[in-house]
Amino acid sequence: MAVEKICVVVVSGSRERLQMAAMAASVAAVSGIEVTIFLSMNSVPYFVKGAAVDPPSEGGFGELIVRKKAPDFKTLFRQAVELGDAKILPCSMALDIAGIEPDTLEPYLGEPTGLSSFLDAARGAQVWTF
Repeated sequence: MAVEKICVVVVSGSRERLQMAAMAASVAAVSGIEVTIFLSMNSVPYFVKGAAVDPPSEGGFGELIVRKKAPDFKTLFRQAVELGDAKILPCSMALDIAGIEPDTLEPYLGEPTGLSSFLDAARGAQVWTF
């Protein structure tokens, strides 16, 4: 049975996890799979427009991503939206707690969404967490 829908929950703020979530989402989206990404907790601050803070690496591979100039996670997430069937939804609760206004987020992100709405959208999908 072919995968038709993937939902990705991104709560980590580490470079490797953000990168892997973005790679999985972008490849799935450009392969014709419907993808919904839910950004929450530690991932949200990296999607504020012009955020100059780089995510910390968990280990040596994160540093290799930077040193080898691999496309970064934000580029891959943006491409998932632009080139495929992907939606990136920031968690409304995480925005509230962090004091982040929705209009300060990257333009390729969708409307802030609550967890219950995301879970409803995830019904029948594969759900991956990073």
